[in-house]
Amino acid sequence: MDLVPALNEPLERPLKSVLGPATAKVMAEHLGLHTVGDLLHHYPRRYEERGQLTHLADLPMDEHVTVVAQVADARLHSFASAKAPRGKGQRLEVTITDGSGRLQLVFFGSGVHKPHKELLPGTRAMFSGKVSVFNRRLQLAHPAYELLRADAEESVESWAGALIPLYPATAKMESWKIGKAVQTVLPDAQDAVDPLPDSLREGRGLVSLPEALLKIHRPHTKADIADARARLKWDEAFVLQVALARRRHTDAQLPAVPREAAPDGLLTAFDARLPFTLTEGQQKVSREIFDDLATDHPMHRLLQGEVGSGKTLVALRAMLAVVDAGGQAALLAPTEVLAQQHHRSVVEMMGDLAEGGMLGGSERATKVVLLTGSMGTAARRQALLDLVTGEAGIVIGTHALIEDKVQFHDLGLVVVDEQHRFGVEQRDALRGKGKQPPHLLVMTATPIPRTVAMTVFGDLETSVLDQLPAGRSPIASHVVPAADKPHFLARAWERVREEVAGGHQAYVVCPRIGDDGDEADDAKKAGRKKSAEDEAEKRPPLAVLEVAEQLAKGPLSGLTVEVLHGRMHPDDKDAVMRRFAAGDTDVLVATTVIEVGVNVPNATAMVIMDADRFGVSQLHQLRGRVGRGSAPGLCLLVSEMPEASAARQRLTAVATTLDGFELSRIDLEQRREGDVLGQAQSGARTSLRVLAVIEDEEVIAEARQEAVAVVAADPELSAYPGLRTALDALLDEEREQYLDKG
Repeated sequence: MDLVPALNEPLERPLKSVLGPATAKVMAEHLGLHTVGDLLHHYPRRYEERGQLTHLADLPMDEHVTVVAQVADARLHSFASAKAPRGKGQRLEVTITDGSGRLQLVFFGSGVHKPHKELLPGTRAMFSGKVSVFNRRLQLAHPAYELLRADAEESVESWAGALIPLYPATAKMESWKIGKAVQTVLPDAQDAVDPLPDSLREGRGLVSLPEALLKIHRPHTKADIADARARLKWDEAFVLQVALARRRHTDAQLPAVPREAAPDGLLTAFDARLPFTLTEGQQKVSREIFDDLATDHPMHRLLQGEVGSGKTLVALRAMLAVVDAGGQAALLAPTEVLAQQHHRSVVEMMGDLAEGGMLGGSERATKVVLLTGSMGTAARRQALLDLVTGEAGIVIGTHALIEDKVQFHDLGLVVVDEQHRFGVEQRDALRGKGKQPPHLLVMTATPIPRTVAMTVFGDLETSVLDQLPAGRSPIASHVVPAADKPHFLARAWERVREEVAGGHQAYVVCPRIGDDGDEADDAKKAGRKKSAEDEAEKRPPLAVLEVAEQLAKGPLSGLTVEVLHGRMHPDDKDAVMRRFAAGDTDVLVATTVIEVGVNVPNATAMVIMDADRFGVSQLHQLRGRVGRGSAPGLCLLVSEMPEASAARQRLTAVATTLDGFELSRIDLEQRREGDVLGQAQSGARTSLRVLAVIEDEEVIAEARQEAVAVVAADPELSAYPGLRTALDALLDEEREQYLDKG
């Protein structure tokens, strides 16, 4: 039953008479707003008081802004140009002020007449346009504007104190037009069905949903805004947590084969050979995993650990326990380089326990096979045969494991490494390989703040490894300002030579490969949109192939320099990694292909070129490749960005802390949350409009508790029709699939 027909109505009809049919089209195409409900949930970004002007001093470059300011000065100039050779060209320059700074507006040609009449000194208005620089001064060229006049019946005091909502806008649709459209549909807010159970809303003193929508779009006081935001944050947190709680509840009903390690099996033999003692953290997390594996419904656990905290060892022990119990385990890695690296390190750690069915293999041994897309036909055929017969207890591979041809004898555990690199469809396909749903362990070395884990991975139980194994060394990190102080860069190469002279090795990381057409690819892979600073920095990012050649001929001449990147043939990549791991190569110049899982304890130095082109978490991941042995690590972040830029501040943050959780907070605050239901997967607009997962930790934690209680008592939500409607709106078909496959 559709409970909110008024809110599901397309925007064309209610807006036609007020703003014309084109407005609804622009809202749909540029803001993703299709229905009355969409528009009511398009909340103001901030509010201006007419009597209090905004901060012109803080305007961001190249962004579309809306400011409220007063005209200080307006001058009309004539000039000669190709179109007006007799000096009849006209330019209107208007200076506006807000007390914090001044901004120039400029209008040309026939566009000067209306503003020349209207924008007189002392006039107050809202101005909207893209901030640019001309003659070293900020300006808005041809801004749209809306005069702020006090209506005759309105007293000056109430007019000056009124709050003007400023909406997230685009160049095609100014904030005040959105405001007018919202006022048109605001009466429909009374039809909004409340998703919060009455007892919850009353118990927490929250206003009703219709009242919250009214107060956020037409507040009389700042207290109105606070009431509305508090209420709407609860909606977002609670509805999302109910979706995740239902997901967990459904999972708990699924059958799974309990997998308990044999008392004197493969795991016991493996533990007896370890040359070191597990950290307390590793022991605790292993117990949590073993408890989950022993239950008769599938484990869904997220294992997050700092770079180098020993996650792979914990995952391997879980896989051995499953093999002990007669099942098979699959480790899914995002790249071939990483799959090969994992295979190599697992076989090394297990020794003859990995030689099942082979001469010299231990009697308790199993077979550990590698399966990647580039394997030769014979090797691939043998690997597939080992899987279907059950000869291989452990398989390590890339997405090649997901193909239809791959059949398992009895898949009991799936371990996914670096989960954020995998689409949900791929995880789901691998899960479907088991006779019953296999247990699932997701690993990530990207530290995730607690509340993000509760929202993004809310259907997974979380284990955290935050202790580094004994013997790991600290990593010193420094920013190298190549443009301001070129001698610092020269010193960086000297430091690399010193490390090599001391018997160690180094990485040099570049943002792109260097053959034609890879810049866009790499930018996509890095997952970062170009910022204004990147655009301003016209030089293309430094490339592996060019940098390697320059280093080998110049500052690092005489050293063995090799390259590694994603376009190389897998055999060549593997050969390069083997030579580097064996110590035959002094310096490896690579792309982010080395970001995860590469483990060469003798590599002590890393130089990251154009470090400002990488995200905070990515830099932390890369840095984790050094300092993995007993010698201290060194990471140098090279950038040509000016000292005051946001990019340099980001690099300074990375250089000053090794705490990945702290850096992940910084990263998140800078990027904002995106869509916690995986915008990359669904392409849908963000489901979080007022909830900030970092700031609203308390709301999220409390909403999770309430959601668990509601779902436990009424999994079908039959007593909560409003909540069901809100869930349907949140979980359109694609997002429903995203959660189903999470």
